Amino acid sequence: MRRRDELQNASPGGALRSTDLSEQQRKSKIISMVYVITTLDVTCMFLQFSITPYLAKKLGFDTLWLGYLQTTVGVMQLIGGPIFGRFADLCGARMALTLATASTIVFFLLLGVAANPYMLFIHKFPTIFMHVMPTCQMVLAHLTEPSQRADKLAKMGLCFGIGMIGGSTLGGHIIAHYGERTACYFGAAGSAINLLLVLLFIPKTTRAQDSQSPAEPTMQKQSVFSLGEITRLMRFPGVTPTFLVKITAGLPAGIFQVMFSIIATEFFLLKPEENGYLMAYFGIIQMIVQGGVIGRLTARYSESSLLLCSIAISAFVGLGQAYMTTVFHFCLTVIPMMFSLSMFNIITESMLTKSVPSTDTGTMVGLCASIQSLLRTIGPTVGGYLYENHGVSSLGFFQFTVNTAVFIYLLQRRLKKKVE
Repeated sequence: MRRRDELQNASPGGALRSTDLSEQQRKSKIISMVYVITTLDVTCMFLQFSITPYLAKKLGFDTLWLGYLQTTVGVMQLIGGPIFGRFADLCGARMALTLATASTIVFFLLLGVAANPYMLFIHKFPTIFMHVMPTCQMVLAHLTEPSQRADKLAKMGLCFGIGMIGGSTLGGHIIAHYGERTACYFGAAGSAINLLLVLLFIPKTTRAQDSQSPAEPTMQKQSVFSLGEITRLMRFPGVTPTFLVKITAGLPAGIFQVMFSIIATEFFLLKPEENGYLMAYFGIIQMIVQGGVIGRLTARYSESSLLLCSIAISAFVGLGQAYMTTVFHFCLTVIPMMFSLSMFNIITESMLTKSVPSTDTGTMVGLCASIQSLLRTIGPTVGGYLYENHGVSSLGFFQFTVNTAVFIYLLQRRLKKKVE
């Protein structure tokens, strides 16, 4: 019996199964490390969210200038998103994540020494390269089958939730006891750990076909700044309509997100610790929704149906936000809000990455990130105008109106396809 097993293992079929198993183990190890890197990056990001509004207030910023500061970040990442995605496609995952995490370290160090309004703007410049999460999404897209992609992307929500809870809570306590500067240096230290993890555990490339190619594509062969190569992806079937839906339906929620720090401090009058607890609540909901709900739904229902569902729920969330008057009212809307946002982002990104070849996955993910940056760019201006002139309720009514219109458009389009 033992001899038969040895011969079986020595056979080509046994060797092939052994190779497949080791390859699966290698992919699982990389995916696990991607989740760790994402968690640590999100923790540092929400630590920064706890710092900036209060440090800006100390330096004399009002609501308008806080909006300008948010717009600066949006412009930087709007420019950097597609270019960085192209850079990741050409140079590989390790190089891209190294640049992104190193930029995050510089970002926190500049924030830590910001002593005037000019420095607060200057510290935002490294955000043009700070695309850790989109690069991690690219790696997951490379290492997973299309049928599993939405589920694996949804699992990043667990990382996001843990990071949101840890970063917000940690940020609130550090600021309350040690000040904003100390919180900045904590963020820099966390980003340095992330850089070390990237260098130790992320391979040079994660695309399966690259391991068989004689040479990696280099920046000498293809240009990172090729606008034609970036916009070429828009010509793939279904890409442009999905992008338009992602921008239009995502705009109201994006406006509310960029305005939330102002709403928390001025409308709800929250202190840093209270704001941290509220963000931790967001994180718990995010973990439950993306870790335990969305994966099961994507396995049972079509992506087009889930997209319609997320937009419909988002419309009613806007209506709820229009009539909220207390933090308790807002907390009631958080559950459907996090569900609709998570579902909408995961489904649209899954649809878009499936629409292009694996060699362009990074660029596509970068374009998806640029949409969020576009919303953060125009969001403070539109949101600041609505908030100052019509109050918080106007943000909710705007979301209800826009998402209702998009839902009706997609429903009519779907019914028309069924008739045809």
